[in-house]
Amino acid sequence: MRTQPTLFENSRMTLRDAIDLTVMSMQLYAEKYRHWSISYSGGKDSSATLAIVLHLLESGLINKPDSLTVLYADTGLELLPLHHTAIQILTEVEKRGYRTAIVRPELDKRFFVYMFGRGVPPPSNVFRWCTGALKIKPMMDALQKIRVQTGEKFLSLIGVRLGESAARDQRIAIACGKDAECGQGYYQETTPANVADVLAPIVHWRTCHVWDLLQGFGPPHGLPTEQIASIYGLGTELEEISSRTGCTACNLASRDIALDRILHLPDWRYLAPLKRLKPLYAELRQPYRRLRKTKAEYNAAGNLVSNLHRLGPMTMETRRWGLSQVLKIQDEINKAANGINRPEITLVDTEELARINELIEANTWPDKWSGDEETGDILHNQIVAEGVVQPLIISGD
Repeated sequence: MRTQPTLFENSRMTLRDAIDLTVMSMQLYAEKYRHWSISYSGGKDSSATLAIVLHLLESGLINKPDSLTVLYADTGLELLPLHHTAIQILTEVEKRGYRTAIVRPELDKRFFVYMFGRGVPPPSNVFRWCTGALKIKPMMDALQKIRVQTGEKFLSLIGVRLGESAARDQRIAIACGKDAECGQGYYQETTPANVADVLAPIVHWRTCHVWDLLQGFGPPHGLPTEQIASIYGLGTELEEISSRTGCTACNLASRDIALDRILHLPDWRYLAPLKRLKPLYAELRQPYRRLRKTKAEYNAAGNLVSNLHRLGPMTMETRRWGLSQVLKIQDEINKAANGINRPEITLVDTEELARINELIEANTWPDKWSGDEETGDILHNQIVAEGVVQPLIISGD
């Protein structure tokens, strides 16, 4: 935490200054469009974006569009406290006459359906299938739907902000996009297929501006945004841990920082069984729980593929076992929640469970896998090039 004043202390941008720039940005760019959407994740930046846009509309500082749709991206793996608060905020948004939509992946692409129904191993930094399937594709589909409904190009508002830099004690440099003037926010006319243009109205805000708005501005205006600041651990020793969140037990992160922070909060300690998810994912990726290619494979050009002998999907036994472990975690949490009158969690809902079982019963495997392959822990001769095989050598005493 910074305690030493800087030469630029008196020139720091205040929240009022930041809001004034947001107003100018919205007046200059947003009012060109008759229809808007807000991409909402439930995190601190997107919540601040939603709160300030609603305030500016309802105070008359910017003109209302013909329609505003708030798109909540629900991957099914959102941290429960943030998800719970997001639903409350969406309810309030609807009461004010704006549209909302919960954006979810199609059934077969949801996290646990894709894993246990098709056998695809948990994502990793070298096989990062989750981001596109759970977030990008569903949101792009939702934006396409708005484009069809409105019949014209619209504006997509996002909660992106500039990160801190070596010049963080000076006024934040505002990102400049195509057709944007410096100082007026991040604006781009670049989304695919002429669907929507993009504006980040709080791109210039400092993290402290976001906290100030969530704690002191949202609640008087009817939005429970102070709960979000509490979840992030603002004002406690937890604030020093991290100001970022991700999916529950994200398998792409080395530590469960966001989950650890939440488990320090008394109201959410009953979520502790979620700490078993990352070890579970590590176990599901073990070679003996997966199949392996042992024969030569060729690409469309007739050449050997580069990833010979690759590990692939989880075995059926592993898929059933992994599903049972996730359901056990879910049941433990919900039993504890019922005992203390706290929100329940849904890792696998009824529809998803039925679909997983259906796919397993249909003997479903990823493309180019049959399920007849041997497990990855069995040793084989290695194909190293066309017509070249490295024999298995086992040394003994």
